[in-house]
Amino acid sequence: MKLWVLRHGEAQPQSRSDAERELTAHGREEVLKSAAQLLGKPLKRIIASPYVRAQQTAELVHQVLGFSEPVLTVPWLTPDNDPRKVLSELDSYSTDDVLLVSHQPLVGSLVGVLVHGHYHLPQPMSTASLVELEGDFPLAGLMELRGVWHV
Repeated sequence: MKLWVLRHGEAQPQSRSDAERELTAHGREEVLKSAAQLLGKPLKRIIASPYVRAQQTAELVHQVLGFSEPVLTVPWLTPDNDPRKVLSELDSYSTDDVLLVSHQPLVGSLVGVLVHGHYHLPQPMSTASLVELEGDFPLAGLMELRGVWHV
């Protein structure tokens, strides 16, 4: 299984709520650069946080890749969710080769848990940072870090 984890692009500093913050023009450019890293990859599914900036990020990736399946929006990819909850939820998807689009601190903690098996070494993730992981199953400590791209 390959798992890609993408942090959303740069977002507006303020909005009515954190969930409503939109990507900036610079954030859109960042996402397009990260999406280019995914060209030719065997993605089967894009799963995204319901927050506006993550939805916009996922949609840009969807367009760049010419992806046929719709983006799946899930409540368990919001910034403060527990990485172990994400792992539990991922277990219910039988598909391999998934892209997760979410936020800090979740993305850094999730990658840390998948690679190291604990929360003590989160992966640094800037806006639009992309991580590629590989392993038999998305389990704590059992995935290998294959690549990290920062824009």
